[in-house]
Amino acid sequence: MSSNSTAAPPPASLSGMVSTLVPVIVISAIYLAIFIVLRKSKRRYYAPRTYLGSLKDSERTPPLPTGYFNWIRPFWKMPDVYALQHQSLDAYLYLRFMRMAMVICFVGCCITWPILFPVNATGSGGQLQLDVLSYSNINPDTQVNRYYAHALVSWAYLGFIMYMIMRECIFYINLRQAVLLSPFYADRLSSRTVLFTSVPTPYLNEAKLRSVFGATVRNIWIAHHTKELDELVKERDKNAYRLENAEVKLIKLANKIRQKAIKKGAAADEVDAAEPLGDAESGSIAARWVPHKKRPAHRLGLLGLVGKKVDTINHCREELERLIPLVEEAQAKYRAGGFKATPGVFVEFKSQSDAEGASQILAHHQGFHMTPKYVGIRPSEIVWSSLSIPWWQKVIRRYAVYAFIAAMIIFWAIPVAVVGTISNVQYLESLSFLTWLNKIPSIIMGVVTGLLPAVALSILMSLVPVIMRLCAKLCGEPSLSRVELFTQNAYFIFQVVQVFLITTIASSASAVAKQIADNPGSVTTLLATNLPKSSNFYISYFIVQGLTIATGVLTQVVGFAIFTILYKFLAGTPRAMYTKWANLSAISWGSTMPVYTNIVVIAITYAAIAPLMLGWATIAMGLFYLAWRYNVFFVTDTTIDTRGLIYPRAMKQLFTGIYLAEICMIGLFAASVAPGPLVLMVIFLIFTILFHISLNSALNPLLYNLPVTLLAEEESTRLLDVEAVSGADPGQSASHDSEKVANGADSVETAKAPILAADKKKANFLIKFLKPWIYSDYATLRPLAPRNVSLDPYGEETLRDAYFPPSVGSPTPLLWIPSDLAGVSKQEIAHTSRVIPITDEGCELDDKGKLIWDREATRPPVWEEKIYY
Repeated sequence: MSSNSTAAPPPASLSGMVSTLVPVIVISAIYLAIFIVLRKSKRRYYAPRTYLGSLKDSERTPPLPTGYFNWIRPFWKMPDVYALQHQSLDAYLYLRFMRMAMVICFVGCCITWPILFPVNATGSGGQLQLDVLSYSNINPDTQVNRYYAHALVSWAYLGFIMYMIMRECIFYINLRQAVLLSPFYADRLSSRTVLFTSVPTPYLNEAKLRSVFGATVRNIWIAHHTKELDELVKERDKNAYRLENAEVKLIKLANKIRQKAIKKGAAADEVDAAEPLGDAESGSIAARWVPHKKRPAHRLGLLGLVGKKVDTINHCREELERLIPLVEEAQAKYRAGGFKATPGVFVEFKSQSDAEGASQILAHHQGFHMTPKYVGIRPSEIVWSSLSIPWWQKVIRRYAVYAFIAAMIIFWAIPVAVVGTISNVQYLESLSFLTWLNKIPSIIMGVVTGLLPAVALSILMSLVPVIMRLCAKLCGEPSLSRVELFTQNAYFIFQVVQVFLITTIASSASAVAKQIADNPGSVTTLLATNLPKSSNFYISYFIVQGLTIATGVLTQVVGFAIFTILYKFLAGTPRAMYTKWANLSAISWGSTMPVYTNIVVIAITYAAIAPLMLGWATIAMGLFYLAWRYNVFFVTDTTIDTRGLIYPRAMKQLFTGIYLAEICMIGLFAASVAPGPLVLMVIFLIFTILFHISLNSALNPLLYNLPVTLLAEEESTRLLDVEAVSGADPGQSASHDSEKVANGADSVETAKAPILAADKKKANFLIKFLKPWIYSDYATLRPLAPRNVSLDPYGEETLRDAYFPPSVGSPTPLLWIPSDLAGVSKQEIAHTSRVIPITDEGCELDDKGKLIWDREATRPPVWEEKIYY
């Protein structure tokens, strides 16, 4: 084999990085400029949490200065814990993970760069450009002892990461306990309600369940099949909103024609006094301008395209007159237990400690019965279809879903492998049928191997979370929070396999395809030499993710355009305008968290192989942290509450990066014939496995349950707080009362049991960092929980229907139409209100036919109070 046949082409690692960096910087700068300009004027999209009337005062964020740059300092000074106190535990821990990921990558730079850069750069491996700084630049024939540096650095860095995982799990446990035991969470209905799934038929009886759980039970909701009721409610609502749309359309059309008549010179009084085409009881006011043939109409056939054509307003009134009594009758029948029961039961206990105790006991003497059990599920998050699935179907479905996901991973590997091959396509030009690649200019080749694969991979992976959520519901996950947690796990596996492993293997294999074809026996050595080169793709991937995607998250140009178009041109009714205006976007934990977890996993794996990646990973995670920090504070809302469980899952998933790093180093040392470093890494791998097992054994029960010791301690402390408050002088002013309550709370704090008020010696940062079980314990983190917000008492109807399916408590919709100068809305209200509630308050139609409503108003007619379940 000649030297010419085996020589690899010059690497394009530097040109690839530059070719990716230049366009990405340009795009990011444009995005950032758009954000800086639009943030001043488009407050609804870039700072809705500062003023929206649909938010409670406790949920709002103080506004930032409106200048181009003077907002940066106040934003920087806002503490992350603000998200915990004004939004949710998930939101705060989401930001904390970004920060911890940035710290892990930055510390990796501090550990690896001073040692491995000079070791690699002087390794006599003959590599060029960025490859000089990687493991592949060490000559295994003459510089084998240099591998000890990689082994020892791996020990130090991976050991630090394992400590960080343990430390953050301890922090999470104590913070979660402090938050969930605070009055704002402990007094919620969901905190004392347990969902029992797979309940056997003999126990689908309230009296039987009360005999099992005793006097601690307060309320019981047994789920029933609601298919018939759901269809009735769906049909009722469809006709109601169709009627609302038709009423608004009629009002707009009548006023448009009326305005044309006025513009032609007729006085408004003369136009309004025109002879109607019918009597006052048949909608004659609108009939003065709108002929019968132009009234809103639709067809009764498929998709409204075929079938008999009917007047929409009259037809919907008739349908609602029929459907509303049927719905009310079916709802009463459900409450009376007239539908078939499903194996899902919600049991409300008298206290949070009773609920936690019931969730941790063995409820039934047979396997798979009355289990699994869940505490803290909010009614709005329940996947009602999952409650009807029997236990044996859940087992079958779960394994079927696992098989489907495995098949998807295999299927997705094909296009992802193509992307990985493109990232190193220049190495294939030595193959006879690909010699034309030599003619491609280096700049274009840099874009093709750098930017194009990274963008293609991001688009390819965006489809996966949607499928994963469907899989979660198919296998019987009972709540949207559990669906997100399932998606987080499944999508993380996808990210690791597709974005990392398949791409790395394909990239490495394409880099040495010609050499392997000429000398198959050298496959191990060649892959060991070229595996570090696949890091060049991930440098480009981090650049795209960190700059373009991070600034895109901040700017949300596409989302802003869609919002503007939908609001201005497609929101044609007051309800549609209010809904679009008042509803904030939400973060999908299951699809966002795995992306960033995988970035850290890739950085950890390549830490000792190609340390340069840690720098770009640090920048990427830092930019993501800042972008999401702004969004969490000012833009997004939390609609799904996992009670913080996304955080320990993400932290423990970093073990994947540790194991992959150890396996890769073992493989590289073996291929390089370095027995000393190889033995060191095998020893550390064994230590990692033992550490992982011990960590799970010690902390897993605390991640998901609340301990009885703290439950009892917190309840006794709250009793002391109540006594301190009740001892205040009622004749004093409200402000003085508040001061006494605060002082009383302070005095109570000093009288608490040792578990809440343990004395700690003052310590420096290093001691606090090394001893989280002391300096980040429950008593330390307890003040971080939201304590200045109180829960409104639950109404009788709210408690009655809390854990019934939505269709059971669904009221007849209130139709909302705009008022108009012609008086069409008043007459339509007179006619329609005989069938269904309707109002024209809070919105009016102006002379130009535009809907005008008070955006600052907190309670328009269709406003619904947010209930903290």
